[in-house]
Amino acid sequence: MKEQEQLTRFMDVVDQLIDPQKGCPWDKEQTPLSMCEYLIEECHELVDAIRSRKPGHACDEMGDLLFVLLLIARRYELDGQFSLGDALKMGADKMVRRHPHVFGDTQCSGIDDLMRNWAAIKKAEKEQEQGAAQGVLASVPTGLPPLTKAYRLHAKAAGVGFTWDEDEEVERQVEAEWLELLDARASGSDAAKEHELGDLLFTLVELGRRMGIKAGAAADAAANRFRTRFEAMEALALAKGLDFKALSLDEKDELWNEVKAAEPREAPGQAVDFAEPVDTPEA
Repeated sequence: MKEQEQLTRFMDVVDQLIDPQKGCPWDKEQTPLSMCEYLIEECHELVDAIRSRKPGHACDEMGDLLFVLLLIARRYELDGQFSLGDALKMGADKMVRRHPHVFGDTQCSGIDDLMRNWAAIKKAEKEQEQGAAQGVLASVPTGLPPLTKAYRLHAKAAGVGFTWDEDEEVERQVEAEWLELLDARASGSDAAKEHELGDLLFTLVELGRRMGIKAGAAADAAANRFRTRFEAMEALALAKGLDFKALSLDEKDELWNEVKAAEPREAPGQAVDFAEPVDTPEA
């Protein structure tokens, strides 16, 4: 069926679920505020499905995310604040406004030129909206996940020339931050250790950004690899009749190496599907 027909049907489903008389007791009690945690959860589940390269799963999770968004939109409409149509119009208008190289006569010589134009347009929008000049970092939300926030801050600062000139300088800074972390550990100060670990992670995010890698995606991939390998270790121990918890660290390491050796080798150039070569403009 066409998208418009399915959207209309989906909204009808939402309306039935929140109907004051015949609706679902849970759904009809929900508000935009109460749905925030579900919105975050569904976003993470969709991202996980996409990164897992499972189109069917991504389709299912996208439907779950749309349900939360449509329910929130309907609640705002019933409260007389705005409708889904208002949000769709505002979003489309914004994309047209921020892409004058597509919808207007502006010429872009490349990605860097495009990103500068995008940032300038967005900055002008914020200043018009808030009636005051906005700083370079004003568009980076404080509530972003930490690694994403660090990436965005580095990208914004680099956009106005506040970053290291050469990649080698960033690498030396990573080494310096590591040594400062070791000094903090030796001091025994928990506050100092946390401070220096944060500085090290923040600098590593910039090193990754310069390599075209987003630290949040890289860390997520690493965590997923660890989970997969650890669970395979447990299964291998069970298959061998071993008590996994009772094994020594050396014995666990042997299982770990056996699991790694059995993994299919990644084809060259296909190991970092999560990497992006340029800074993508945020909404």
